[in-house]
Amino acid sequence: MSVQDPASATPPGSRVGSLRLRMMRLEDAPAAAAIERASFSEGWPLTAFERELSLNPAARYVALEGAAPPGSHALEREVVGFAGLWLMLDEAHVVSVAVAEQHRGRGLGRLLVHGLVDVAYQHKMSVATLECRESNVAARSLYREYGFYEVGVRKRYYADTHEDAIIMTTEELDSPAYRERYARLAASLAARLPGVSLHVRQGARIKGNRSPGWLQGR
Repeated sequence: MSVQDPASATPPGSRVGSLRLRMMRLEDAPAAAAIERASFSEGWPLTAFERELSLNPAARYVALEGAAPPGSHALEREVVGFAGLWLMLDEAHVVSVAVAEQHRGRGLGRLLVHGLVDVAYQHKMSVATLECRESNVAARSLYREYGFYEVGVRKRYYADTHEDAIIMTTEELDSPAYRERYARLAASLAARLPGVSLHVRQGARIKGNRSPGWLQGR
């Protein structure tokens, strides 16, 4: 599982422009692959995103759209970050979270993680899980905010550095304690990112929830 710049805070009340969470579409694959290449030493290629979005029935990816930057000739909104999970029986397994380099430090990674939990709720998942690099202290801190706690280690999990992966999971997402936590975090995000909807708009739903066998989680 990978994450890039999720935890940077934006001062309460500051505006970050026009942002929208939605489900990723196949045409978003090039933008996601570009963000991936700029974020991770062993990022997925474009073809992996195309397979995930078109062939993997377990995959659910969230895109974070922002308005085109000032002076840009682009007419459409741009994808400034993305996050993904796999629906594995009753478990939502987070596979990636990344924000475009020029948009980091604004708390957008936190917004993406919030969106993933929203997707997990929409699909009635019981818990959320992930793997995180042992050295990624900022990411682990963010996940703890969202109720993830460490339950194990995968030794030498990452091929590029042979670094260990920390396995993290949440309590039952439908428990009163977790719902209270999620509501509290939603209120905090709404204050930091005024005007941004925290609900992920669903596109066409892909049937099935079996985990894919051809990609390793990051």
